[in-house]
Amino acid sequence: MALSSSKHWPFSPTQDSLNGSLRTTPVQLHLIRNPSPSQSRSPFPSLSLNASKAPSPQTQVTGPPLVVVGSANADIYVEIDRLPKEGETVSAKHGQTLAGGKGANQAACGGKLSYPTYFVGQVGEDAHGKLISEALKDGGVCLDHLSTVSAAPTGHAVVMLQSDGQNSIIIVGGANMSFWPETLSDEDLKIVRNAGIVLLQREIPDFVNIQVAKAARDAGVPVILDAGGMDAPIPVELLNVVDILSPNESELARLTRMPTESFEQISQAVAKCHEMGVKEVLVKLGEKGSALFVKGEEPIRQPIISAAKVLDTTGAGDTFTAAFAVAFVEGRSKKECLRFAAAAASLCVQVKGAIPSMPDRQSVLDLLQTC
Repeated sequence: MALSSSKHWPFSPTQDSLNGSLRTTPVQLHLIRNPSPSQSRSPFPSLSLNASKAPSPQTQVTGPPLVVVGSANADIYVEIDRLPKEGETVSAKHGQTLAGGKGANQAACGGKLSYPTYFVGQVGEDAHGKLISEALKDGGVCLDHLSTVSAAPTGHAVVMLQSDGQNSIIIVGGANMSFWPETLSDEDLKIVRNAGIVLLQREIPDFVNIQVAKAARDAGVPVILDAGGMDAPIPVELLNVVDILSPNESELARLTRMPTESFEQISQAVAKCHEMGVKEVLVKLGEKGSALFVKGEEPIRQPIISAAKVLDTTGAGDTFTAAFAVAFVEGRSKKECLRFAAAAASLCVQVKGAIPSMPDRQSVLDLLQTC
């Protein structure tokens, strides 16, 4: 499948997409959700695909949404000086509960970047579920496809945040991993088929991701799979219907069982991913930036855009992946997608919390103007 913006979006083609296929020509757009037959959608703020120009409120185009299918967690933050040793108890300086989860994080990022975004996921009938729903609504995300299940609690995570901004996370799956229907509803799959791009992660069951990815592939919609989540091999059936696999260094090492300490080692591990059937691999390298590997082409490297301060790296990878997806579906070049994503991630790490740290579009564009 040629990796290009969704066939459902009218566009003027030029040659230069993530896989050398057609891509959209940057234009100024005012995006409005596609209404379903039974529900009306609220218009989204206007957005500019050219960072040097202000958006034009008079130009209105109906564009396909970013659809995120994935997890929603209540993140229980504890701020500590260091991780406890075995058998040791340490006191936290501060604690709070915020909305998070890789799926919800990526959806919130798309919404805050003023791109029409839908979230497909599950929460429990509890306070944590309400917390997540409110946070996503506030971020401009459409929740028509968010389900509430009574038989499982909302997923949650314990985030141990150290003073240098690094974190360690323990996840409890809850509704993210339980009581999904064996076959997703026609309504959920319809929004997938009409998406501009689909984002998946590994904090929900593989069989759900496989159904979604196959529906997207059949409709010509590109799929990005964030490798973060469960520490288990990715099914070949899923890898075969994913357009871009996006791991960080440690996830790439676990997936390939190869070292990833140097860029040469990372390149060799990516080559193994290509052998597994993935044509494009977007690797998040932390302080070393990121790199996009397209089979048969030279990798494109993107250094980090330095942050004035690093308070919390939680959600930075999700911000990067979602911002990359938004830039891609808007028709930006490979290098532009990486740079846009790097700017969004740089802003993210300067604020505590995952969803609260997601930047708005204007902040990203302003940062890009200065670096």
